[in-house]
Amino acid sequence: MADKLSVDKYKQVFLEEARDILVELESTLLELNGNRDDMEVVGRTFRAMHTIKGSGSMFGFDDVAEFTHHLENAYDEVRNGQLRVTTELVDLSLRALDQIRAMLDQAAGHGTVDSVAVAEILAGLLRLTGSSAAGPVHFDGLDAVPVSASADGMRDWRIRFAPGPGLMQNGSNPLLLLRELRQLGTLRLEANMEAVPPLAELDPECCYISWEMTLTTSSMREEIQEVFLFVEDNCELTIEPCPGECPAPSAAVIVQEAPEEKRSGLLRRADDKGENATNIRVPTIKLDQFVDLVGELVTVQARLGEIASRHDDPDMLSVSEEVERLTAALRENSMSIRMVPIRATFERFRRLVHDLARDLHKEVELTIEGADTELDKTVIDQLNDPLMHLIRNSMDHGIESSEARLAAGKPAMATILLSARYEGANVLICVSDDGGGISAEAVRARAIKRGLIAADAQLSESEVFELILTPGFSTAPVITDVSGRGVGMDVVRQRVEALRGTIHIASKLGNGTGVTLRLPLTLAIIDGLLVRIDAAFFVLPLANTLECVELTRQDVAMANGKHVAIVRGEIIPYIRLREYLDIRTGRPEREQIMIAETEDGRFGFVVDEVLGDHQTVIKNLGRLYRNVHFVSGATILGNGSLALILDPNRIVQDAIRTTSLRPRDRTLSLPPPSVKGNQAALMNSS
Repeated sequence: MADKLSVDKYKQVFLEEARDILVELESTLLELNGNRDDMEVVGRTFRAMHTIKGSGSMFGFDDVAEFTHHLENAYDEVRNGQLRVTTELVDLSLRALDQIRAMLDQAAGHGTVDSVAVAEILAGLLRLTGSSAAGPVHFDGLDAVPVSASADGMRDWRIRFAPGPGLMQNGSNPLLLLRELRQLGTLRLEANMEAVPPLAELDPECCYISWEMTLTTSSMREEIQEVFLFVEDNCELTIEPCPGECPAPSAAVIVQEAPEEKRSGLLRRADDKGENATNIRVPTIKLDQFVDLVGELVTVQARLGEIASRHDDPDMLSVSEEVERLTAALRENSMSIRMVPIRATFERFRRLVHDLARDLHKEVELTIEGADTELDKTVIDQLNDPLMHLIRNSMDHGIESSEARLAAGKPAMATILLSARYEGANVLICVSDDGGGISAEAVRARAIKRGLIAADAQLSESEVFELILTPGFSTAPVITDVSGRGVGMDVVRQRVEALRGTIHIASKLGNGTGVTLRLPLTLAIIDGLLVRIDAAFFVLPLANTLECVELTRQDVAMANGKHVAIVRGEIIPYIRLREYLDIRTGRPEREQIMIAETEDGRFGFVVDEVLGDHQTVIKNLGRLYRNVHFVSGATILGNGSLALILDPNRIVQDAIRTTSLRPRDRTLSLPPPSVKGNQAALMNSS
C-alpha cells in the first residue's frame, strides 16, 4: 500500500511538472516561429521534448513518451540541418502540445485524447520529415505510422551501465531506462549478476545488477547520454564507439517492462540533481492552509496584546511584544511564499494571440513587460479569464486588418502589450493595443439606446468608457465566434471586483485602447489603519494612507458648509464616514481626517478617532453582502469584536457618482449620499 502511494505521488509530480514544461515549450515554439534560424531556440525546444519523452517513459506514461518521440525526431532533423522550421511544423507542434496535455489529463482521470487529431499530426510530421514507415504502431486504438531512423549512418556503441546504490531510492527504474535506450536502435545486452548478495543481505531498494550493452543506432553520443540524464550523477556510465563490429553479448537478457505498481520516479530539470536540488513543490491547498493558520495566529496575537495592555505585568508585556515580533516575521514569510511571478500567466497568452491572428487573418505581435512582477497565487489563479477576454476583444474589435493599418499609415504588424507593475500595495496589469480605439460617442449612443443613461446625462469620457463593463453591452456591429455578445467585459468586471480590484479604460480613436486592472497584492493579510466611529471599528488600508490630521468644529465652520479641509496649502475634499454609513449619533468635539490617495485623487475620510496600525486578517462577509462594494471584508480584533475593512476607492467613486462632485472640482460641497438599504443592513449587523 505504501509503495502504491509513493508511486502515485511521483506520478502526480510528473503530471504537474510536465504541464509546466509544456507552457515553457509553447512559448519557445512561438519564439522559434518568429526567429526560425535561431539554433539556440531549436536546442531548447528539442531538450524540452526530450525531457517529456524520457520522463514519461520512466514513469510509465507510454502514450506521452511514444507520441513525443515522433515530435522530437522532427526537431532532431532541424538540429542536424535536414529540416527547416516552417509555419506548418510550428502549427503541428502546437497541436501536438494540445494532445500531450490531453494525454496528461486523461492519465489524471479527466479528459480524453483525440485519436484522429493524433493520427493527423503524426501523418503531418511524416510528410515534413520524409521518413519511411517502419511498420504500424498502435496508439490509443488507432494505427499510426512512426518516424523511423534512416539506415544510413548506423554504428555500434559499447555501453556499460552500473546503477549506484541510491538510484532506485529516488524513484528511478533501470529497466525503464533500458527500454528508452532500445528506442534508439537495436539493443543487445547482458547482465552482470556478480554483485548480487545472499538473500539475507539483499536490500530490495538497491540495484546490484550492471549491464554491458551494444547499441546499433544512427544517434550520436550526446543523444545516448541524454537517456541517462536524470541518473548520471548516481551511476557508472561509459559510452564508447566500437572500433569495428562489436561482438554480441555472450548472454541475452530480455528487457521487460516493470510492473505498474513498481514504476516510480521524479521528473527533474537538468540542474536539479540529487542533493543540489534547492526547490520543493508544495500543493497549493497546503500552502493555503498554512496561510490561514498564520492568519489565525495573527488574530490570537492581537488578543494577547489586548490582554497584556490591560495588565500592568512587565513579563506579560515582554512576552506579548516578542510574540508580536515573531508573528509579524512569520506573516511576512508566509505571504512571500505565496507570491509568484506573473510570467507563466502572461506567457500562456502567446498561443492565444498566435491562434487568433491566424483565424482572423491579422498580423499581431504580443509584447510582455514586467513578467517578473510577483502577485499572490490566489489572485493569479483568477486572472486567466479576465485577461483572455480582454485580449480576444482587442484582437477582434480593436486591431484592424493589415490593409486598413497600412492605409492609416500604421505598420501592418499590430502590437498588443501585456504589462504589470507595482503601485503601492497594488499591482497594475494593463492590456493595451495600437488598434483603432473606441469611439466615446458610439458608446454613449449605444448606452442611450439601451436606456442605461439619459440623453442629457453629463458624463466624463472615463465614465462613458465604464459603460462598456455593463452586462450585455457591446458596440460590435457583428457578433463573431470570438466576441461581440457583451459577455466578456461583464466577466472581466465580475472577476476583478471579486478580487477587490478596479478597472480603468482609456482609449483614443485611431490610436488604440488600454484597459488597466488595479489588483491587491494579496487577498489574505494586509496592513491597515484601525479607526473608530462611535462604538464601531473599521479598518482602512494603510497603503493608501498619506497622513492623519485633526478636524475641529472651528475648521468645519471656516469651510462655510463645504466638505473640504486645507492641509499644507492644498484643498482636500473629505467624506464624513459617520454620515456615509448612517451612524446617527452626535459628533465629537474633535474629529480626525485620514487622508488617502485614491484613483480619483486625494480625499479625506473623517472618523472619530484613529487608533493606530493593525495587521488585518481579511475574512469574507459571505454571499449575503456580496453587493456591498464599499466593504472589502471584515476582521476580528484583539478584543473579539468585528471591524469592517473599507475600500477608499469605492467609497470615493460612490460619492462622486451620487453627488455633483467631480475629481478635479475641489471646492464643491459634498453632502452625504443617500444610504442604500444594504449599507444600513450591514451596519446594523456589525
